[in-house]
Amino acid sequence: MFVGRSEAESRAFEEQVFAPVGAMVMGRRMADLGIGPWGDNPTFHMPVFIVSHDPHDPIVKDGGTTYRFVTDGLDSALDQARAAAGDKDIAIGGGANIVQQCLAADVIEEIRLHLVPVLLSGGVRLFDHGSNAPTELAMTSVEQADGLCIFATGCTAELSAS
Repeated sequence: MFVGRSEAESRAFEEQVFAPVGAMVMGRRMADLGIGPWGDNPTFHMPVFIVSHDPHDPIVKDGGTTYRFVTDGLDSALDQARAAAGDKDIAIGGGANIVQQCLAADVIEEIRLHLVPVLLSGGVRLFDHGSNAPTELAMTSVEQADGLCIFATGCTAELSAS
């Protein structure tokens, strides 16, 4: 999603994406992979609640991002994120396992997918382990960058039991 964008344009794009968000919930695997590469001033600029079995002291970064490790489950992480977000949205930052848990708990209203045409030999599939109920998605916008990456924004998920 950053192909053809300068570093400043990429940062502005990320900040626009996160502007309506007041807190984030993330899985431990995603945090382990991202905290280092996201640097000292990640674009989140909000509290990030990491669902984990392993306790860890909070990690404070520049710009208002603090990673807090929640060891008492998804519900607790969501409650803390709601309190921190106030009137703003809560983002589920991934990975696939935490998104699956949130889908099962029926707490996701919108899905934003970043699709990159790369085949990986491993990992966790986002939509595995779902219910047998159909999931209707309505695409609201798509941004394509030089044929290399597609950023689908605002895919609203209509979960149906029929």
